[in-house]
Amino acid sequence: MSIEVLDESGHGVDVRRLSTLSRFVMDRMHVHPQAELCIKAVDEATIAELNEQWMDKEGPTDVLAFPMDELRPGLVDEEPEEGVLGDLVLCPEIARRQGETAGHGTVAEIELLTVHGILHLLGYDHAEPEEHREMFGLQDELLAAWRATDDA
Repeated sequence: MSIEVLDESGHGVDVRRLSTLSRFVMDRMHVHPQAELCIKAVDEATIAELNEQWMDKEGPTDVLAFPMDELRPGLVDEEPEEGVLGDLVLCPEIARRQGETAGHGTVAEIELLTVHGILHLLGYDHAEPEEHREMFGLQDELLAAWRATDDA
């Protein structure tokens, strides 16, 4: 897998950890081993600009997902589709505030947003109650599995 993590936020995001987490999630979701993902951590002004430009929403947000080749999770007994998964844009400053409010800190919030964003790239959504249950259940399951195998 080609996973590129860029920190342009000024907050010292652990790019190696995000890359490892992304690989873990993509493996668990049976994404093709040659799939590509780019994650960029940016400041509030940049994510606010992107949020307005692409989502028609005013102000900063925590994560934006830009799917490319509309890849979907693979099945255990099938060869997954090859292609570009897409781009994620994260805002560590928003993550810091949300992590504080949630009581689990910035790193855990950035991990949550990364998993959440990858699921969006794989076609998951949470607009309807059933979609919300499925996506957030899977998100929780992936984060729990990650934390169970994480030595950091």
